[in-house]
Amino acid sequence: MSDFTNRFGVTDKRALVTGATKGIGLEICRVLADAGADIAAVGRDAAGLDEVVRAVEAAGRRAVPIEADLATVEGAEAAAEAGLHAFGTIDILVNNAGIALVDPLLETRLEDWDLTMAVNLRAPFIVARAVAPQMIAQKAGKIINISSQAGVVGLDDHGAYCASKGGLNMLTKVMTSEWAKHNIQINSVCPTVILTPMGEKVWGDPAKGDPMKAKIPAGRFGKPIEVADLVLFLASSASDLINGQDLLIDGGYTAL
Repeated sequence: MSDFTNRFGVTDKRALVTGATKGIGLEICRVLADAGADIAAVGRDAAGLDEVVRAVEAAGRRAVPIEADLATVEGAEAAAEAGLHAFGTIDILVNNAGIALVDPLLETRLEDWDLTMAVNLRAPFIVARAVAPQMIAQKAGKIINISSQAGVVGLDDHGAYCASKGGLNMLTKVMTSEWAKHNIQINSVCPTVILTPMGEKVWGDPAKGDPMKAKIPAGRFGKPIEVADLVLFLASSASDLINGQDLLIDGGYTAL
């Protein structure tokens, strides 16, 4: 195997991926498995987890399905515990699970606000806190938090979502401040609209989606594979000096 492949691969690494059953999460599992990692896949949908297992095993890697609801403290704790039990330690954590409940601020229900914070912000904290001690013990680890362009700029009707993703970006920086000395790299990936089922639900109507697309210099929304490839880079040793960053993958939206 060439040095290039070693630097940009994750051969025999053990990855825990949340929100793994569809969209970006499923693509991340496929890409990491193709690059050599074993995958502990967390999701609520048993049928979706079966699809992840098939995809990972097709790449010749081990797949561990973990059914858990990250909206609860117990679910997040159980997901991390199951991943650690399966692999002994986790080399790569991808906090991908997220929800977007969209309403103007004056119409946002408190229960929607609380649920958004639970899934998008509290769960990444709980899972990372659980796996970090093993990363510290082995003096190596990668934590990749899937945030959003909406964690950097404000979007109408996205108050809870923007607040949760902005909080995730700051959590990433505190994780870096505390854990970088143990050779753990923690970064946030901040995509623009990605054409997943959730992206289609929020932005699929041309009346809403076209004006948003017009603000992106690239003139289009993103694809899950484009986010997954960035995650692979951040999970590999090629990115070892990148730490505590909010990496925008937004077609130039925030350049304007």
